[in-house]
Amino acid sequence: MSFDIRPACAADAVSCADIVNTWIDGTSWLRRMHSCTAITEMITQAIDLREFWVAGDPVVGYLSFNTETSQIMGLYTAQPGNGVGRALMNRVKHGRTWLILWSHAANLRAHDFYRREGFVEVGQKRDGADGIPEICMEWRRVAA
Repeated sequence: MSFDIRPACAADAVSCADIVNTWIDGTSWLRRMHSCTAITEMITQAIDLREFWVAGDPVVGYLSFNTETSQIMGLYTAQPGNGVGRALMNRVKHGRTWLILWSHAANLRAHDFYRREGFVEVGQKRDGADGIPEICMEWRRVAA
């Protein structure tokens, strides 16, 4: 399946926030720390600060990437399992040799996805910013 991947603009922040807020509200192990409005504001700021890609029109997923640290800061899709995450991941991998990300330890479905994408666990911490343990995963381009 093919998805139109393009750089995000400020107008995409509401759609991206809706995806995150739906995920938060549907995740039993995650308590809401920020209001829906605050999440929209955080995403609006991140669009200006990071490499930020969206998929689809209307937006069905996004990936936020810190180019200074090579860290994926967020990857969210409206309907996991339909190829949007893979399309976004392929976009951020393009031209790069190394990526890193942190993921909630309880987010086993995400870990399965990252492993399929070639990421391996390289570390962990007891408490992330939201008090939930996290694991660190990295990806390295395999030389041909």
